[in-house]
Amino acid sequence: MSQKTALITGASRGIGKAIAQNLDNRGYRVLGTATTKAGAESITESLVNGTGLTLDLNDADSIDALFEDIKQLGCDPLVLVNNAGIARDNIVLRMKDEEWNEVINTNLSSLFRLTKKSLRAMTKARWGRVINLTSVVGSMGNAGQSNYAAAKAGIVGYSKSLAQELGSRGVTVNCVAPGLIGTDMTETLSEKQREQLLERIPAGRLGEVAEVAELVAFLVGDLAGYITGETIHINGGMYMN
Repeated sequence: MSQKTALITGASRGIGKAIAQNLDNRGYRVLGTATTKAGAESITESLVNGTGLTLDLNDADSIDALFEDIKQLGCDPLVLVNNAGIARDNIVLRMKDEEWNEVINTNLSSLFRLTKKSLRAMTKARWGRVINLTSVVGSMGNAGQSNYAAAKAGIVGYSKSLAQELGSRGVTVNCVAPGLIGTDMTETLSEKQREQLLERIPAGRLGEVAEVAELVAFLVGDLAGYITGETIHINGGMYMN
């Protein structure tokens, strides 16, 4: 099998970094994005066969520039992992338009633009994998995160529609919905906050980034070719649909 190229957004830390390292270990050529030059350089340094690239998801021109950079590298990603995202938490009564718009644009609209740019190569090859990272919040909702929940729920509807459009072309589209995963964000929680969260999780622990990465690695492989339009939850039982 010829080497496949995987494009992973938000690959400098957390879940994205774990996915990048997992696929790198499996022999993929990995292109990982970060918002800063330093972040992109750290991606390149952490991978055996990978390259870090800068990307501002809020800027359509930056997305165009990313694909120009990829073209210069002489590769066409047949695997796309839309992982990067932001949160701007606030209750609706206090939420500013810019807080709503920034989250929707970064987490949902940019995903549309990135995916659209990637599809030509996939449909030409008649093989492709699109993995969209959503969240348990997109299914459960969460007070103070209406913008984030709306964006993540929107990704699910988008992915189902895209899966129907691309199924006959050998391209699968799936969502992975993590629950509470141990990252640098959860490390800032107080002991009391951590205990309260764990009470809601039947598994009694936070998930690990490596567990999410392993699920993504399966979904982008050949043996997952009959799975499409699905949202796979990985949350220790916090949410069951």
